[in-house]
Amino acid sequence: MTDTNRVTGTIGGKKRSLFQLLADLPTLVRELVAGEIELLKQEMIQKLKALGIGGGLILGAAVVLLFFIGVLLTAAILGLATTGLPAWLCALIVAFLLLVIAGILAFVGYNKLKTGIPPFPMKTISGLKKDLNAVKGVGKRETR
Repeated sequence: MTDTNRVTGTIGGKKRSLFQLLADLPTLVRELVAGEIELLKQEMIQKLKALGIGGGLILGAAVVLLFFIGVLLTAAILGLATTGLPAWLCALIVAFLLLVIAGILAFVGYNKLKTGIPPFPMKTISGLKKDLNAVKGVGKRETR
């Protein structure tokens, strides 16, 4: 094998001609693109692994948080029971409060969903149609 330095254009200490350098250009570009694609693959694999591990840890924290909420609800029921009310009534009171909170959240979420329906950018589509008609010369022009 010959000692080729593609950056300086020398082979074994001899300078290469312009035609030889130009002939190597497609190979150099191909190698550069292949190297960049490989770098992209490695970087994406590393980032996706980190995202997967982070997502798993957050999911684990969410499960522990659900247990925490269960313990807090039990504490609320037991706290109400110390007021002299029967334990079953305290559990019903806490359950009713949870039902009210869930209902309020569902109502607010439903109203928010209605603002997003249909899930298409209708204003943008309308604007693009107006622009297209203006280019075609169809319809009235808007003066701003």
